[in-house]
Amino acid sequence: MTQEFIPYEQALKLKELGFDEPCIGKWLSNLQSNWKEYTLVLEMGKDNRNAYLLEGACSAPLYQQAFRWFREKYNLLGYVSQATISKDKVFMFTCNEGNDTLVEDIDSDFKTYEEAELVCLKNLIEIVKNK
Repeated sequence: MTQEFIPYEQALKLKELGFDEPCIGKWLSNLQSNWKEYTLVLEMGKDNRNAYLLEGACSAPLYQQAFRWFREKYNLLGYVSQATISKDKVFMFTCNEGNDTLVEDIDSDFKTYEEAELVCLKNLIEIVKNK
């Protein structure tokens, strides 16, 4: 189930962009790793908003929450599509603002949906960061 949550690095960048939605998980640093590794902690029924968490910790949104947040807050739509090239299934992604295509990666030929989804999310983060 942990693959449903965005990685710590992207969750922290979302926090920096103002993401503060309720989440069922949070990323916490680990004392044994000298606070440099982060562990996903799931807490059903808890409100793991970034505003309630200590510095270094951050909420752990699901991919669908992150993509919904970009749609609702910035009118940015990121999506992954599939193609068949030489009998192989490959994935690509597009980032749109309204009807305008901002980023379209049809050349990378990602082998998995999840790989393309993560790169799409990273692009949405960069688009907002650069605005």
